[in-house]
Amino acid sequence: MASATVDRHAWAIVAMLFLFMLINFADKAVLGLSAGPIIEELKLTHTQFGQVGSSFFIFFSISAILVGFVVNRIKTKWVLVVMALIWAVVQLPMLLVVGLPMLMANRIILGAGEGPAYPVALHAIFKWFANERRPLPASVIAMGGAVGTGIVAPGITYVILNHSWHVAFGMLGVLGLIWVVAWIAIGQEGPLSADAGHAADTGASKVSYPQLLTCRTFLGSVITGFSAYWLLTLAVVWLPSYLNKGAGYSPTAVGWIVTLPAFVQIIAIPGISWLSERLKLRGLSSRASRGVLGSLCVLVSGVLTFVLPLTSGAVLPIAITALAFSIGSAIFALGHVMVAEVTPVGQRGAMLGINNAVATTAGIFAPIVMGMVVDVGTNTADGFRTGFMIAGVLVVVGALIGLLLINPEADIRRFAERGAAPLRPLAAKA
Repeated sequence: MASATVDRHAWAIVAMLFLFMLINFADKAVLGLSAGPIIEELKLTHTQFGQVGSSFFIFFSISAILVGFVVNRIKTKWVLVVMALIWAVVQLPMLLVVGLPMLMANRIILGAGEGPAYPVALHAIFKWFANERRPLPASVIAMGGAVGTGIVAPGITYVILNHSWHVAFGMLGVLGLIWVVAWIAIGQEGPLSADAGHAADTGASKVSYPQLLTCRTFLGSVITGFSAYWLLTLAVVWLPSYLNKGAGYSPTAVGWIVTLPAFVQIIAIPGISWLSERLKLRGLSSRASRGVLGSLCVLVSGVLTFVLPLTSGAVLPIAITALAFSIGSAIFALGHVMVAEVTPVGQRGAMLGINNAVATTAGIFAPIVMGMVVDVGTNTADGFRTGFMIAGVLVVVGALIGLLLINPEADIRRFAERGAAPLRPLAAKA
């Protein structure tokens, strides 16, 4: 296949996986956007609704790890088909009369199906782009999440207000089915696969999993990713309610305000990833061009989240909301790129899955912690303010740890010194 043809098809795959992540995050966002009607219809407390939000993550991390090992040996095209089918089918019963048990079941099954989505999508696209070219396509795929949670929010809100939250869930199920049909026609594996004999910058075909799981870069990526995902989960599950009940915005205004972080991400995340790619190509280390840059983005988000409840006025809280829930998401692209950099390609699917699985455990705790804080607060608004300040402190600490730990070059040297297996073609299919 000619180089130009490969490049065009690579970006077509990026576009499809962008839409894949858009649907993925729209599935997540619909719960938060439907919070008011769901709580009212099902007569839930804030703690119960927080439990519903957290239930999404019960099998989220486990499935990410298991499927990560699966895609070391099975083509990603068909794994992606199965996952998207699960998302679509599980949304359709929400068109019926729903109780709390059925809503919980929906989120649990959806979480199990969506847990591996991002790492598998990255594993698929890394087969089309060499290490030095990965930040930008990774950021485009990550941006699908921003569009799914933000840009489509007014449309989902419109459906909820003018039809019902049941229809909004069902609509996303239909969109998932449409994507599956298109992906079957377009999707295919890239040329940089393990069976072609490619390895990571380690120069090795295999490094023991204990070494990979305890290396500085993996630990730093997990911790910064956990911190950023805490904010992402709060944005999906609780930010609409905070803006409505804590900050006093109308449901229609909330539908537009929650799009702002997505708009910022659409500009900032590819921009940050492009800067990282340029710095790397100009000779800066991965520690500086990826680790430091990504951790600083998370740090900024943490500081702004802490400051958010302390601000007032018509414009400033909205501006801070737009920045606080957007800039830190750069680590979702850069962190996975760094984990892929230090991991032999035959183990990459598993390590990306484990990285994502551990980082996203924040999604188990963040919704219910916020719900509990709101319920014990003197009032709803004060509870939300306290919850977001706690989140800000947690994120700042995680970012500082990432700044200290992440160092891909040091990890690659350490693997070589410990006698990682020599480079050889891999039998496993990826």
